[in-house]
Amino acid sequence: MTINTHYALFFCLAISLHNLEEALWLPQWSQMGMAIQKPVTPNEFHFAVIIITALAYLASFLYISFPESKWIKWAFTGFLGSMIVNAVFPHLLASILTKTYAPGVGTALLLNIPVNAVILYRLHREKRISRKEIFLSTVVMGVLLLALIPILFMLGDSFINY
Repeated sequence: MTINTHYALFFCLAISLHNLEEALWLPQWSQMGMAIQKPVTPNEFHFAVIIITALAYLASFLYISFPESKWIKWAFTGFLGSMIVNAVFPHLLASILTKTYAPGVGTALLLNIPVNAVILYRLHREKRISRKEIFLSTVVMGVLLLALIPILFMLGDSFINY
């Protein structure tokens, strides 16, 4: 197994556990009528989280298969970085503002930040990616994922209720 395979597997494990935690408890938590989180149904959320997880797995698989591709490397590192940002905004921020446990905050802080930070650090130390590439790929992937989430909620609601 190559080092790229290890990185991808650890990322997939971390994001899977995080998304599972969210899938189990976030739809119900979102129904509490908080300004920070619009209510989301289980159908909407589960559809979206399955697609996001599948995209993370796809980026990981492609990175293992084509580690020299800049576009694939940027997609993989963008996912890593955006999940670190996601741990703070909205998870930690939501927990602080609502004074409740926001589903996903535990796995985000205990898995996503440390696992993804170590992978990004090692990729940078091994001169596989620059800090600028990490920053830019994180911003681009973060924006793409943020734009995709409401679309996935809408599709999940329509698809499941069809």
